[in-house]
Amino acid sequence: MDALKVFFGSFLILFQLSIGSHFMTHSLRTASRFTLKGLLQASLLSLSACSTAPPDGMTAVTPFDINRYVGKWYEIARLDHVFERGLSDVSATYRPQPDGSVEVINRGYDNKKKKWSQADGRAVFTGDANIASLKVSFFGPFYGGYHVIALDQKEYRWAMVVGPNRDYLWILARDKQLSAEIRAQLLRQAEQLGLNTQALIWVKQTRTEEK
Repeated sequence: MDALKVFFGSFLILFQLSIGSHFMTHSLRTASRFTLKGLLQASLLSLSACSTAPPDGMTAVTPFDINRYVGKWYEIARLDHVFERGLSDVSATYRPQPDGSVEVINRGYDNKKKKWSQADGRAVFTGDANIASLKVSFFGPFYGGYHVIALDQKEYRWAMVVGPNRDYLWILARDKQLSAEIRAQLLRQAEQLGLNTQALIWVKQTRTEEK
């Protein structure tokens, strides 16, 4: 298991089980960034509130068609978190499964280690499949909320996604670049919802992804 799996695994434990708690499997053998103390703290946090619901004041997109949403998305911007820190050229690929779940494949380039990293997960709807509110797991039974709060409903070319609190925000697109007009539109909406757009990281998308 590589570094990205470590990041995503630890993120999802905190993401769902801490106060608000993931782009984006955990192995103790490779958890070099996370001490035993940190893991114990995460376990204690699991006793606190957990939620896969959207943040207060936000509503997931409806109508929503998962069959149009699946496929590959490029990460245009994100709020910073340890599980993606140092990664560029991040993408997410969603594949529908026979049981109604969605396979999630997150890939990014680790600029420190000079190699690609990948994390594999599973997403399921939290309720009606006509509402873009899902939960995602990269680590066993631990799920984090994934809520599409803005979407190009005509072409499904761009989307804005949040987790269960305002610390998690991603802007995604089918292409590596997003027009200035759409970017401004999404930033206005995010600001109106109380999201910290000034802290967004605009992700470099310059590499050709290895197969």
